[in-house]
Amino acid sequence: MGARILDGRALAAQLRAELATQVAAFRDESGYAPALVVVRVGNDPASVSYAKTIDKSFREAGFGCRLELLPDDATVAQLGAVLERLSADENVHGAIMQRPLPGHMDADAVMSKFPTAKDVEGVTALNMGKLMLNTGNYFPTATPSAAITLLKHAGIPLAGKHAVVAGRSNILGRPMALLLLHENATVTICHSRTRDLGEITRQGDILIAAVGKANLIKREMVKPGATVIDFGVNFPDGGKMRGDVDYEQVKAIAGAITPVPGGTGPVTTVMLMYNTLQAAKNQRSNGQ
Repeated sequence: MGARILDGRALAAQLRAELATQVAAFRDESGYAPALVVVRVGNDPASVSYAKTIDKSFREAGFGCRLELLPDDATVAQLGAVLERLSADENVHGAIMQRPLPGHMDADAVMSKFPTAKDVEGVTALNMGKLMLNTGNYFPTATPSAAITLLKHAGIPLAGKHAVVAGRSNILGRPMALLLLHENATVTICHSRTRDLGEITRQGDILIAAVGKANLIKREMVKPGATVIDFGVNFPDGGKMRGDVDYEQVKAIAGAITPVPGGTGPVTTVMLMYNTLQAAKNQRSNGQ
């Protein structure tokens, strides 16, 4: 019969329309729009594409949005100075740091300088710590939050299900596992050292692909009827965008699947919008 396609574009359009009303109300009350700054070092093709999508989507929903671009050879000190300026700027409510960073930059050193109150991606140490404990006010990590939103709007139950997360990055795999645990799923994390990856991924009622390798997940690695969420953004040989899942193979046996593009990406952008609006509200209530 084939898998149910989890259409992220359609869901994102619905959520953006709802959010635009909230943004308009905030603008009427405060006199200004919530504003996001996208920080990038260099011109990684996937990052450039994503930034264009963010800018267009944010502006259409009534947000302010702009790019801070540094050259490939920028130093950590130069990037840190930009982040300090954004932290002090009352007209900036949210900021994201695009990755990958150039190889000469220490990502931990960079993120230690990132303004937590404006971390609308939810990737700073303080936000991550609160996510792990599921306590206090924090911004849920935007990309994994998109998966939870897609699953919930599709009516796919999480409690008691076995979720397998392929990937352990700090900005995707690990927070994804935590969000699934908060929804009472049983979670297994796979990574590059996992033996017989397919044996583990076949156990998942829900399979999350967040590895960064095009078409890694094949049909035989997926449990029949499983829900498959693909976070892959790959451009093999400079060609078209591909996910981590071999889509044509896997959709034949999965119960539900996200396409690439058009799956998690559009919803991730909406999660950034929600967090940016909340950051603006927080800063306004704190007199900033």
